[in-house]
Amino acid sequence: MNHLKTYILLAAMTALFGAVGYMIGGVAGMTVALVVAAAMNLFAYWNADKMVLRHFRAQEVDPRHPDPRVQAYVADTLALAQRAGLPPPKVYIIDNPQPNAFATGRDPQNAAVAATSGLLGLLSREEIRGVMAHELAHVKNRDTLTMTVTATIAGAVGMLANFALFFGDRRNPIAGLLIMILAPLAASLVQMAISRAREYEADRIGAEIGGEPEALARALEKIEAYARQRVNVDAERNPAMAHLFIINPLAGHGADNLFSTHPNTRNRIAKLMQLTQPFGRPTTNTAAGPWGAAPQRQRGPWG
Repeated sequence: MNHLKTYILLAAMTALFGAVGYMIGGVAGMTVALVVAAAMNLFAYWNADKMVLRHFRAQEVDPRHPDPRVQAYVADTLALAQRAGLPPPKVYIIDNPQPNAFATGRDPQNAAVAATSGLLGLLSREEIRGVMAHELAHVKNRDTLTMTVTATIAGAVGMLANFALFFGDRRNPIAGLLIMILAPLAASLVQMAISRAREYEADRIGAEIGGEPEALARALEKIEAYARQRVNVDAERNPAMAHLFIINPLAGHGADNLFSTHPNTRNRIAKLMQLTQPFGRPTTNTAAGPWGAAPQRQRGPWG
């Protein structure tokens, strides 16, 4: 269902681009805006993973890491990737007290997953597996490509809106001003809706990959609660990267509203709990795992 929703939203954004482009610059104006936006986002598509990992000072780790929690994190992530039929991704740790995680990479062959030290200190092993299954679902669904296409069209719409300011109908400046304001806003709303749909789909596919939807639900609940208590300075410096994370890393409260890149966490948990029946396991609120309950962050060799 979320795949269908994504396709419908992409079609809506494409139609918006066509309508705005035709009104402002005709076919020639549309072509220029699309080519420029595509060139910018193509560069980002090929280089975004390196840029994101460098921005958050992520450190690559492997099973030989001295910390047993990191060993388990890497081993479980690689095992989940194999179960999902994916090439082994590169695995990273970000020294940041805010519990969070993301996946990046232009395709499954060049994928990377990253978890913060705060996440490894907060969650049980089962919950970390649930989070990594979610991130690998993004890789499996090629969500980086989807969001790049979305960003390209949204960027082209924004560019056309700027054209409206300088090359619009001088006889009706109000119409040009409205297009300049409303067209990018509409494109952004569709872009955010696509982002929310991809998160719901990653939750569902992640539950299938990991086989533990209740563990992912517990993880989301804990991450949401603790993320609001710890400021992610690097994310605040570049809010454009916020959509990558499993939970919005920025200050404030996410909600299923038009201006949110992430679905409301309670809605996500409710949907995951509905998935527990097919897996034949009762739901549980127990947070303990092989490391026991870990309500407080534990510092490791990475920070």
